[in-house]
Amino acid sequence: MKPAALFCPNQPAFRQQYAAVKEQSLTAGALLPGTPGTLQLRRGTGYAYWYRVYYPVPGKQAETLVGRESDSAAEKAMRAQMEFAESMTRQVGMLRKLGFQVADKTSARVMVELHKLGAFEGGLLLAGKLGCIAWLNELGARLRLPAGKPASSPRLELVAPASFLSQPLAATLPLVTASESTGAPTTQTAFTLPGQVLMLTDILVAGSCFGSAVQGPGWSAISIPDHDYLIAGPAPGALLAGGQCIPVRLPQAARLVWHQLAAPHAASERRLALTLAAVVLAQDPWALLTAWETAPATITEPIRPLHDDLLADTAAHPDLQDLITDCLGSTAPTA
Repeated sequence: MKPAALFCPNQPAFRQQYAAVKEQSLTAGALLPGTPGTLQLRRGTGYAYWYRVYYPVPGKQAETLVGRESDSAAEKAMRAQMEFAESMTRQVGMLRKLGFQVADKTSARVMVELHKLGAFEGGLLLAGKLGCIAWLNELGARLRLPAGKPASSPRLELVAPASFLSQPLAATLPLVTASESTGAPTTQTAFTLPGQVLMLTDILVAGSCFGSAVQGPGWSAISIPDHDYLIAGPAPGALLAGGQCIPVRLPQAARLVWHQLAAPHAASERRLALTLAAVVLAQDPWALLTAWETAPATITEPIRPLHDDLLADTAAHPDLQDLITDCLGSTAPTA
């Protein structure tokens, strides 16, 4: 049986739709969390106030004070934001049907909060699984999952710039140390928002090895030895999540591939990185090779023993297999 390709390209018209949605998100300014919601006028204290009633995540209703009934400017501004959110929800839903990757609503809520706090403008980069699917959308590729294997819920991985842990922005992030009741180690950091389950989060900072805890302001970051390599030359992008399109900043796609393959991730994460590799290779034949040649030994050495596994996982992409062999060598090194 012929092996299945890791991806298939989206049609040019679909890519244009994505580009239009992304452009709208870049000029939208503040994003509303959750569903677009409804505007309700409430009386009872001698005054009347407008409230936006919405669902930040499924099953959890919330409300936000907009202003007094007489504050027509506040009412008008909120109605405009809600109309934009409604339009964006429809467009993101259409992109999902067209094969674009859309993260879950919990991820959307977290990403909107990061956008609100100016986290990406402050230097954070979106890496990990969410970073990979953002790049697949950006490059116009549809991810193909093996039969019977639904997409897993992603954890959040953010690459932090140098000295980030001592900056004011770090202290404003709603991060906590996850308790043992979550099933995570006590050193695991999680993103927390009212009425929402914790989202496990890795804040990636410079270190001599993968996975060591680095103390932050009330939570722990995670060390990576390729920090300078991964954070160099970031690119603007967007993440589709829930009914939102959130502007983000991304590591270079080719460097993100090698980082993902070197880091201790599950097989599903490795497949996603290889899918991105196949897409990058199809569009820019030299990008992966250049990224490999400039990668530090802390990236290249952990990948070399994966040679045979990577070839098996990319059986449908002989050009990618050739590149893997060129980079890693014809056989895995012996101990």
